[in-house]
Amino acid sequence: MKKSTLKFTLLALFVLIFFVLDLVFGSVTIPFKDFFKLLLGEDIKESWQYIILDFRLPKAITAILAGASLSVAGLLMQTLFRNPLAGPFVLGVSSGASLGVALYIMGGSFLVSTMGIASISNFGIIISAIIGALAVMFLVITAGAKLRNNLTLLIVGIMFGSLTSAVVSILQYFSTAENVQRFVIWTMGSLSAVSMTEITYIAPLIIITLFVCVTLQKPLNTILLGENYARSLGTNIDKIRMTLLVITGILAGVITAYTGPIAFIGIAIPHLSRNLFKTSNHSILIPSVILIGSIFMLICDIFSQLPGNSSTLPINSVSAIFGAPIVIWIIMKRN
Repeated sequence: MKKSTLKFTLLALFVLIFFVLDLVFGSVTIPFKDFFKLLLGEDIKESWQYIILDFRLPKAITAILAGASLSVAGLLMQTLFRNPLAGPFVLGVSSGASLGVALYIMGGSFLVSTMGIASISNFGIIISAIIGALAVMFLVITAGAKLRNNLTLLIVGIMFGSLTSAVVSILQYFSTAENVQRFVIWTMGSLSAVSMTEITYIAPLIIITLFVCVTLQKPLNTILLGENYARSLGTNIDKIRMTLLVITGILAGVITAYTGPIAFIGIAIPHLSRNLFKTSNHSILIPSVILIGSIFMLICDIFSQLPGNSSTLPINSVSAIFGAPIVIWIIMKRN
């Protein structure tokens, strides 16, 4: 217990350290002394104040929300399907969001005018992604209410994802090069598109959803023992399955809508947590994946900014560079 407490303390400290580093480092490196002057309410260069408060602060907060949400969603899916390579997007939620954005960007002027928007905007992309993610989540939940077997539900989710990907490919084939480029840029992922105003909308929803996850520790632990044993302990398997599908859909759908798809976080982080704490107890795993996922995304954001360089890498590419080796290691370890 003491070891776990120490590990949690260190993880929380690392979240704080990398949060500060994410605010300081970038194309313009801001001295630490000036950063702390800003915290104390003292005056610093107006341009530096703008960079920290209006650009880097929302991006760092988004990184924490994205890392925590995708990591918890991945943990829930790995527990539900008892599959070490299951992730938050296995149900096709990300593909649904991509389809919504593809229809909005590449669907032609008719769709744009129908939505009452004069031109393609960030707000329109977010709304389209949310609608697409909700549509696929509704279909998966409807299927989940009729299917008793988790493996069958997993296959159905993968098929929904394949179907939406096929439609997106058709839209890309008939769309203009400019619109295809816009869509491809969105699929690369970005944390910088979220403003403080938008964070005030999504943060409460994500925090409440994560709190609900914490209350599901006992049924999640029983699922690991098998459905029959879980039922013998009084766990309502059908109810908990639907609850986990809704929670995963909310966490993955909201983050994807605002940041674009971010790969490997949901698959890799739960395994890092299990190996660090040497346990499958969700009372430890849930808070640990929240912290580790936040650290991981903050590190990815720092690297994506290429400190000292004016260029910025797509966050999806950076997360894949760090996450893919972890997944390969998982496969090799489990043989």
